[in-house]
This record gives sequence, structure tokens and C-alpha cells, in this order.
Amino acid sequence: MITGNDIRREFLQYFAKNGHEVVDSSPLVPRNDPTLMFTNAGMVQFKNLFTGNETRDYTRAATSQKCVRAGGKHNDLENVGYTARHHTFFEMMGNFSFGDYFKDQAIELAWNLITKEYGIDEKRLLVTVYSEDEEAAGLWRRIAGLSDDRIIRISTSDNFWSMGPTGPCGPCSEIFYDHGDHIWGGPPGSPEEDGDRFVEIWNLVFMQFEQLDEQTRINLPKPSIDTGMGLERITAVMQGKHDNYDIDLLRTIIEASADVTSTDPDGDLAVSHRVIADHLRSSAFLIADGVLPSNEGRGYVLRRIMRRAMRHVHKLGTKDPALFKLVPTLTSMMGAAFPELTRAEALITETLKLEEKRFGQTLDRGMRLLEEETSRLSEQGTLNGEVAFKLYDTYGFPLDLTQDVLRGQGRTVDTDGFNSAMQRQKEAARAAWSGSGDTATEQVWFGLQDRLGATEFLGYDTETAEGQVLAILKDGNEVQEAAAGDEVAVVVNQTPFYGESGGQQGDRGIMFSAEGTELAVADTQKKLGALFVHSGTVNKGTLKVGQALEMRVNTERRGALRAHHSATHLLHEALRRRLGTHVTQKGSLVAQERLRFDISQPTPLSAEDVAVVEAEVNERIRANDEVITRLMTPDEAIAEGAMALFGEKYGEEVRVVSMGGKDLETGSGYYSTELCGGTHVRRTGDIGFFKVVSEAALASGVRRVEAVTGQAALAYVSEQSGQLAAAANAAKTSPAELESRVAALVEERKRLEKELADARRKLAASGGAGASSEPAVKDISGVPLAARVLSGVLPKDLKPTADEMKKQLGSAVIVLIADTDGKASIVVAVTEDLKERFSAVDLVRAGSAALGGKGGGGRPDMAQAGGPDASKANDAIAAIEALLQG
Repeated sequence: MITGNDIRREFLQYFAKNGHEVVDSSPLVPRNDPTLMFTNAGMVQFKNLFTGNETRDYTRAATSQKCVRAGGKHNDLENVGYTARHHTFFEMMGNFSFGDYFKDQAIELAWNLITKEYGIDEKRLLVTVYSEDEEAAGLWRRIAGLSDDRIIRISTSDNFWSMGPTGPCGPCSEIFYDHGDHIWGGPPGSPEEDGDRFVEIWNLVFMQFEQLDEQTRINLPKPSIDTGMGLERITAVMQGKHDNYDIDLLRTIIEASADVTSTDPDGDLAVSHRVIADHLRSSAFLIADGVLPSNEGRGYVLRRIMRRAMRHVHKLGTKDPALFKLVPTLTSMMGAAFPELTRAEALITETLKLEEKRFGQTLDRGMRLLEEETSRLSEQGTLNGEVAFKLYDTYGFPLDLTQDVLRGQGRTVDTDGFNSAMQRQKEAARAAWSGSGDTATEQVWFGLQDRLGATEFLGYDTETAEGQVLAILKDGNEVQEAAAGDEVAVVVNQTPFYGESGGQQGDRGIMFSAEGTELAVADTQKKLGALFVHSGTVNKGTLKVGQALEMRVNTERRGALRAHHSATHLLHEALRRRLGTHVTQKGSLVAQERLRFDISQPTPLSAEDVAVVEAEVNERIRANDEVITRLMTPDEAIAEGAMALFGEKYGEEVRVVSMGGKDLETGSGYYSTELCGGTHVRRTGDIGFFKVVSEAALASGVRRVEAVTGQAALAYVSEQSGQLAAAANAAKTSPAELESRVAALVEERKRLEKELADARRKLAASGGAGASSEPAVKDISGVPLAARVLSGVLPKDLKPTADEMKKQLGSAVIVLIADTDGKASIVVAVTEDLKERFSAVDLVRAGSAALGGKGGGGRPDMAQAGGPDASKANDAIAAIEALLQG
């Protein structure tokens, strides 16, 4: 039997032989269409090629695009498992022409692939064309030899495709397969068209017009081709199956599900196995593309899918986590075609296991509540919306999960009541926040978040994306548009720009539109934990609400921020290992040019401490280990040894960042595991190089370490090296000999300073150079007074000079005043024979007061003080003379 993998491979090889570039599937999170929650068609990644906003080095392409339809306007979630062809995850194979070939070659390529390469019986095929597209009908007759009764003209929008109200558009032509008259249903356009006999397997879009407005449509200068063929549907045809869930790509997972749960894959609970198989594929591919379960946006859709599958595992009678056990089966089936699935297998497995474990703890209680409530209802009764909201709010039951449970019972949910309960909760939360003391200016953000919802952050995986402007604020007020020169704050629905939090600065960059609008983003802030606000200046054009913008983060700056943030984690662990586990984070800054990390540490780090920490961090960098990100509850993360590095308020889930690979000492675990929502390098080697710049006291028991990484570290070392060379040159030695040369110069300077001080003291004591011209000794009421004003004598030399003079004079009161840049230092000494009559402390205080100072202190025989005005030196001496006269 031909496999689904064979069919995909043959499709791509066929178009490669026919001059097409085989292009890898794009991620499920579209980065070039802000209106889509998930990539839902093969043409999404080529949208800008069709509109002319982008060019590539090929004009024809072929892909097998992974797609998800489980949110927004494209939502097949509630039908999955109950019908033959509804999926949340599917592959759309397609071939594309960007102004190269058109209808004739597109029809020929399609017909030859289906009938010759795939060998499908052409008698079972019929086509539809748009009722006004006689050209396509004629080509089907000529190329495929189809008679008019097998070319069905459709006048509705089913056979006219458009990208939106304006833009490229054109007629479609669909190829249908007839499964046989044993299945009810009629051909398209007939009253029985909703039956399952005739199944569309390929849609060819002839993009030949541009819709300018409601009334105006013109021909495109270069008509293009966009086609889509569901792999699951064509595989069912080629494997002789009518139901997509019977093909090998899904049947293998269904049988694995039955094996894990020890149940019949085709019994009364067959729907549960089908849901599990489909939802496993969606969940795994979304996680592989960077989506993790959350309570907002894409993460919430993923959580709904996962929990719906987990409810069906529970329905099969399995109480323990089981969904994660099916991941190896999925990767063995699809990992070769989608290597990202294999690379992320560990993350997928762990995320599924943790989510299932968490949900399992509340599932039984929630199901009991639901059973109690439904037991009071009639057979086709409606569940109270308040109960449905309680299941959502208390037990984590998404509304559609409750609806899915009740669907099997023929019951429904009062969705209006559910929405009312949800709105009341939002209003209560807003009222509580308004009374919390936050500034009134922040009210605007709460209102925006309440109206617009959380911003989808794409920046963990990309630095470019498209977003749609949801709100513009100018001078704190909402406006509909802003002109060039205006400073604004902008909210978009999704962004690659990181909003400042956890010590990491917000991103900068540029946003621009196809119409020529340009916004320079100077900062990005995260408001209320989930609303990303981009502040900047409109450089060109007019910025409008509803406008689509291409967003580009400053990649050089983001790279430096990633490196410094990841290095902070390694630094934290290295400090704890060197200094002790008492080391915890007290503050941080992650900037482009440096990192700053404040820690609880009572004593300074020694030079050896710094050297050891530096060496250990650089050892981890050179190991170039992968940086792993997982999603856990705070309790689970802390139980695993994670540290709350940045002291944020954590919700019910956190991102856990592990790095350093296996511990080099123990051989197990990760070197560093932190709770952190910031952006990080993919491997530790991306940090490049780490260098501590400084270590100093910040407050009692808190030390601050500053460091640099990567290019900033190299620049720092280069600057230090240059300074070293300059210093060595000035000292007339080599850098290697500089340390000993400086030590010798320091000792020489100390010796010379001592000799100079001794000489100054002797000169001052003898009344020589540096002393005033007043008489050496005066008689004040029978008391010898030696008072001098000295210049060129340091304050520290006054006391030794006074001691020298006491020896020389034998009996005297000595007053020495040093003039240092206009400020005065005064010393008073009293010889032993006069201590009983005069106190040096009293005398120096009188002198200090005359100098404009206060106080002074010392011993009765020697005291010192100061004053701000050395010009009052003679007044100070006079004040002391007055005290000596009594």
C-alpha cells in the first residue's frame, strides 16, 4: 500500500521535475499575516509574493504546508472526531506560480499528476469552474478531455477566491473524486452536495484580478497560480478509504492510542481515539513551533486542544497521563518530513505530560460537578451558563470541552449566561485593580487590555513579523491615526518586540507598512503583564488603526540582550557555587552593553572569587550546550530546583529556562535552572565571552557585580589591553614587567614622601621655609606662645611638627595652622608643665571657631580641629592669645 509519506514525497518530486522550487513548510504561527491565528493554507507564506511586496529567486514553488484550523474564523475543532474529514491539523500540498505559468499549465500539471503519476481513475473525476470562467472550462475539455457534464459551473463565492475585500483575487477550479454510488450524496451544485460521495481533493486558484474597491476590479499584470490539495484526502482516495481517519497517517496513531489505553480502536469509543489522534498532531506541531499552553491567545487554543484530547483519554478509562506516550509514534510517522518534530520531541513530551498531570487533578472533580448538574436536566436540556463558567474558572474546562461532553448527551450550554459570568469577573477584576493604589494614568492600559486582550509575543522564535495596529495613543489619549513627527504609543495584536520586564530592557526597532508608513520604536514596555506597548516616533506617512505593519526588531541589540541575559543565569549559579547558597538575586539590569546583578552577600568578593566565577561561566559558554525552555507551574519548577531569578509576580504557569547541559560535577541535571520570561541564546556558546567589569558594595549585605559579554566584553578587554600598553610605555617597561615596575615606583614614592615630610617638619619647627614671618615665640602673660601659619605642609604633618617643637622649646603653647587650598587645619599642643593651667582641647576649639569651624578634639596636651576659612588664621591665633591672658 502506498503511504501518506510516499504521496507527499511523490508530489514534491513531481513538481521539482517540472521546475518548481520545493520550499519547506512555514511555521504554524504566521509571521506575515497578522489577521490569522494559525497558518491555515499553503499560500500564507507566499502572500507577499502574490501582492508584489516581496520577491524571491524563483517564480514557481511547491510545498506541503502544515496547517491548523482551531481558532478564529477558521475553526473546525467541534467537528473533529465526529466526521470523516474534519481536522484541526492537516497538510496542504500545493504548487504556486508567481507570474510564471497560468491556467493552461496549472490544469495540465494537476491532471497529469492525478491520473498518470498517482494513477487515479479519471472516470471518477469531475471538476467545477466559476460560472463566468469559460476559459477554464475550455482548457479542461482540451487538456483533460472532460465532457461538459463533468465540468460543473458554480456561480457562488465557493469558486471565486479573494485575499480580502481588496487585493488579488480570481476564479477557482476544484477537482472532485467520486467515491461511488454506495455512498449518499450528489455532485457539487446539486441538492445532495452536502453528502460524502463526491469529495473535493484539489482546488486550483487562478489569481488574475486585483480588487481595488467594491466596484472596481482590474486585471493583474502578472496572473498567478495558487493550489491546495489536502494530503489526508488524497491519501484516503489512493488507499481506497472513504474516511480520513482510516489512512495510515492517522490510523497508526489511533492503534497506538488503543494500545496505550487497552481499548478497542473501533468500538463504541472510536470517536475518542480519533480526537486523540488528531489533537496529538496539532498539539505536537504547535509546541514544536514555539506555542506553549497558556490562558491567552494561541496558547489558550493549544490548551483547549490538549485538554479536549486529555478528556477523551480519561473517557477511555485511563486515569494516568497517557497522551505523551504517543509522541514517539507521531515522530516516527512524520519526523522525516518535518525534522522540527524530532528536534522538539523532548519538549513536546514533557509539555503534554505536565499539562495532562495538572488537568487530571481537576478533571474528576469537574466531571462530577457536570454530572450532578446534568442529572437535574431533561434529556435535551440546557446547562446553566454559570455552571459552565464555574467549570472554566475553577477546573480549567474550556467552554468547548463542556460543549463536547454535553454533545454526546444531546444537550447544549447557555453560552449567553457563560459570557455574562465572564464579563462580571472581568469587571470585578478591573474594580479591584482600580482600588489598588496604582496611578490613574495606568487606567488607559487596563481599558485597552480589557477590550483588546493580551498581545501575542512572537519574539522567542523570531525577530520579524507582521502585526495589525489595534490602538494608537498620543499624549495619553487614543487616536485613530498619527502623522509624521508624532510621538505615539502603539498596541498591535502580535509582536516580536520584547516588553521590558524581569530586568531585561525592552526592544527597539522599526515598523513599516506597504503604504510607506514608518514608525521608529524607541522602547517596548509590558503593561499589566500582557499588553505590549511600543513607544516611538512616526518617521514617515500616516499610522492608522487597523493598518498592517511589518515589524523588525533591532537584531544586533536583541542579540546582545540575549547574551547578557543568559550570562546572568550562568553568573548567578557560579556565584552560588563559589560563595554559597545564601547568594540570591536582589536586583538586575540586562542591557545591550552590559549586565548588572545585585546579590545578597555580606563581604566583598576577592580577586580570586571573581577569577573563579569568570572562569566557570566561560567554561559553560565554551561547552556550547543547548538552552532548554519548558512550561511549568511555579511549584513544579521550584521543586525541580529552579530559582525565581528576577523576583517577578508569577502566574499559574512560568517559563523555565535551563542551560549548561549536564552538570560537569555530578553528571546529571542542568547547570542552571531559572524561572524566567526573558529572551535567551539558543546555545551557551552564542554568549561568546564573559568578563566581570566591577564588584562593589551597594547597600548593607548587598554587592553589585557588573559584567559584559560578547562584543562588549571584547571591546572592554581591548580597551584594558590598550591602557596596559600605554601604562607600560609611560613606565618605560614591558606589560609583563609592569607590575614589578609599579611596585618599585610606589615604594620609591613612599620613601620620598617620608623624606619630604620630615624636611618640612624640621623647617617648620625651626621657623624656616613654610612658616609665617611672625616672631618664633611670644610671651603672653608669662606663657610662651609659638604660633605659626604654615603653607606647603599637609594637615597630617601638623601633629608631628608640634611634637618636634615641644622638644625644642621645652615649655610653651604651640599653635600651628595649615592653609590647604583656602581651608584651615589647626593643631594646639601644650607642654607637660602647662597642662594643669591650659587644655589643648579648649584652646583649639576657640581657634576653630575663629576659622569658621565647629568643635575640635584630642587630648589635654594635643588637639586638632579645622575651619573653612584659612584667611582667618590670625584671628584664630588672637582668640587663643585671649584665653592665655585669662
